[in-house]
Amino acid sequence: MQFASINGVTLHYQLIGAPEGRPVLVFANSLGTDLRIWRDVILRLVGDFAIVTYDLRGHGLSDLGAPPYSIDDHVGDLSGLLDYLEVKKAVICGLSVGGLVAQGLYAARPDLVRALILCDTAHKIGTAETWAARIAAVNSNGIGSIAEGIFKLWFTPAFHAQRREELAGYRNMLVRQPVDGYTGTCTAISGADFTEAAGRIAVPTICIVGDRDGSTPPNLVLELARRIPRSRYEVIKDAAHIPCVEQPEALTAVMRAFIEEFKLGGQS
Repeated sequence: MQFASINGVTLHYQLIGAPEGRPVLVFANSLGTDLRIWRDVILRLVGDFAIVTYDLRGHGLSDLGAPPYSIDDHVGDLSGLLDYLEVKKAVICGLSVGGLVAQGLYAARPDLVRALILCDTAHKIGTAETWAARIAAVNSNGIGSIAEGIFKLWFTPAFHAQRREELAGYRNMLVRQPVDGYTGTCTAISGADFTEAAGRIAVPTICIVGDRDGSTPPNLVLELARRIPRSRYEVIKDAAHIPCVEQPEALTAVMRAFIEEFKLGGQS
């Protein structure tokens, strides 16, 4: 395991090398998960790309820091980690809140971003009222009290029916997150709004969504794609909010095609 102190917070990360000149892919996780959600995608990419993945603060093995957070806290963590690792001009892949972090990284530090892969995310996710209600529910009754509803958004009915052991494992991942880290990141999402900034993105970008996503539905992700000049839009069949778990082979194929289309080389 690898750890670094960034902005006074110890972040858990993984750096997997590749032959010189290969692109660097950076993965940012979603709310209530950690870097392990990318495993089945990374296994299909390792060796062809250098890979950086990490746990957002308040998630996984990373420090809690001082919640509640702003999206700028998460953006600062990622930019600090990439500076620490001396990574520049990376392809940033973020899921859900990780996609908000990716958009924020481009807005704050475009020198670090060669391209964006925005998975199951939007320029703005939810409303202040919906996030306040979720925070109140978790503070009152714990993350487990909302897990069933969350999992209906995360995974398709087929996943629920056919992959029960995995479902139980991902439930453990969710409910074992620190409550303050979870609600602190809810606050960050509530305050994040890249509606205007999306129109200023000038690097190759693809917006990807599961066709059954109930958290950031396809029409919302399509709206994001339409706001980003010359961006691509792709739907992953038979997936909900976390296609890297449910359909990793299909997601990896889309990512590879995007990288090859734009001939995204290594660091510069």
